Amino acid sequence: MARGKCCVYATGALSVLLLLVSIILLVANIFQSAVEREIQQETVLKNATETFQLWENPPPPIYLQFYFFNVTNPMEVLAGETPIVKEIGPYTYREFRKRIDVQFLVNATDVSALNLKTFVFDQEKSVGDPNVDLIRTVNVPFVIVMEMVKANIWLSTLIESILKTYKEGMFVTRSVHELLWGYEDELLAFIHVVKRDVDPVFGFFYKRNETDDGEYVFLSGIDNYLDFSKIVTWQGNKTLNWWTSDTCNMINGTDGNSFHPLISKEETLYMFLTDICRSVYMTYQNSQSIKGITAYRFILPSKILANLTVNPDNAGFCVPAGNCYGSGVMNIGVCNHGAPLFVSAPHFYQADDKYINDIEGMHPNQEKHESFLDINPLTGIIVRASKRLQINVLVKQNPDYTIPQNIRTLIFPLMYMDENTLIDDESAEKLRSIVLKTSVIANIPFMIMVLGIMFGVIFIVLTCRKQPAKEEQGTADERASLIRSS
Repeated sequence: MARGKCCVYATGALSVLLLLVSIILLVANIFQSAVEREIQQETVLKNATETFQLWENPPPPIYLQFYFFNVTNPMEVLAGETPIVKEIGPYTYREFRKRIDVQFLVNATDVSALNLKTFVFDQEKSVGDPNVDLIRTVNVPFVIVMEMVKANIWLSTLIESILKTYKEGMFVTRSVHELLWGYEDELLAFIHVVKRDVDPVFGFFYKRNETDDGEYVFLSGIDNYLDFSKIVTWQGNKTLNWWTSDTCNMINGTDGNSFHPLISKEETLYMFLTDICRSVYMTYQNSQSIKGITAYRFILPSKILANLTVNPDNAGFCVPAGNCYGSGVMNIGVCNHGAPLFVSAPHFYQADDKYINDIEGMHPNQEKHESFLDINPLTGIIVRASKRLQINVLVKQNPDYTIPQNIRTLIFPLMYMDENTLIDDESAEKLRSIVLKTSVIANIPFMIMVLGIMFGVIFIVLTCRKQPAKEEQGTADERASLIRSS
């Protein structure tokens, strides 16, 4: 009997003890802090570590897909009618990235490297053969040269006679391969004779295969995990010099390939993109689950390419100062040898309606045309991502030339790119294992609390269990009813 009571009391005492311990651990945040400290310490660029190997040579496959806008009514466009374009694509290339010439600097706090990119055509993920398929599009070299010599009447006259000789005009038909990787243009070749810095070859990705975009110096994260892989300098510079304000010339964040761990929904993720010659940022949209991995989705907000009336900070991207365009497009000619090129989201997604309505065949769609980043908040590892950019050119009438005829002034879409990645199965399995391990450790206080509750329930059941009735005592007369019948 006494032993049973001891067991009951021991169960109750153990329940209270476990509950107290769990509450103390939760308030002190011991296990969660331990997990976070371990992750912070491991997310540092050091030789021969797994973090460094993943940073140096990312394992998930990356694909760069190109979509072209084929012009179906070129003669009508020259006469001033609305252009009609048809999207053709994708033409897909497997993209291999590797950081080379890696050197540790300044007591291992800084790391310099080159980002080497190589592209290999993937027929299975493409709609056709880039060497055979032809695209009719705006003759970008023509537009560039027209802009280049517009102030020189003598040279303008000479150029127009050359155009007539070579029968070049506002539109050109070239293969996908030529448009991407380059072809010699007769007009550029002529200009090259006079102006040696003008390359006679034109292509959207000319000289970008098996090349890098300049030396980066990154922070290793050894001093602060929040600085992991942040850019210190690019091509030897801490800031840019293309834009007209200090804010717009800032180099912020990482290069978009790596991010620090322990990301919160309230964070703003910054990255520097050489494709568009500027820094951008992404904000939290929602949570995702990819291959069983929790991820936060971050997107490029519309303010990134908004007109200065919507986002005054973008005034510095108006070059020359005050020469601003509507929301959704950005002039990048200043970092592309003065070519009248503009960047936007595909199909002018989130751009002013006028750009969409000027071209028949534009169908902006959030799911297809929005750039996003799905990132595991615990580790900072990218699980899925898609960077989508459209290249456009400004075409307009020029009274000094007869060839453009009556064409309207337009931001004309040429092609767009979708650079995307999805974590491979092997990497996903490793990441799930890491997340599970850290989750178990972080939830130890809750496990202790559950045990305390279980023992508490057992204690209550034991103490409330029905006790056996005591044996009745007394004589028969004493137990008889007080009211007796006669």
